Amino acid sequence: EVQLVESGGGLVQAGGSLRLSCAASGFTFDDYAIGWFRQAPGEERLGVACISSSDGSTYYADSVKGRFTISSDNAKNTVYLQMNSLKPEDTAVYYCAADRDLIQAIMLVTTTRESRDGMDYWGKGTLVTVSS
Repeated sequence: EVQLVESGGGLVQAGGSLRLSCAASGFTFDDYAIGWFRQAPGEERLGVACISSSDGSTYYADSVKGRFTISSDNAKNTVYLQMNSLKPEDTAVYYCAADRDLIQAIMLVTTTRESRDGMDYWGKGTLVTVSS
């Protein structure tokens, strides 16, 4: 059974930091691209960042470049999202997702489009709230 389990969300003040984790199981981790997506209330689910588990290449949405860093620990089948300089507009449920097609993941992350049906597997999400 494929599982993606997010953790690390919470409440933080603007300017603060959080690190999200995504623990993956049930599939061959190295064969997949892993991405982070977020959805604010009443909004579309949009891509934030993705990483190729095979070569470690990373890609970001313009809105988070320079503030967020995605990384992976292949030995632990875990992907992280380090979020710095958080803003109130970063408030959302953050989802981890996996897809065999790296190009698909890159497209979803680097363009502003609804991503809910765009990846093979999804976690259940973790809430990040940034107070002003």
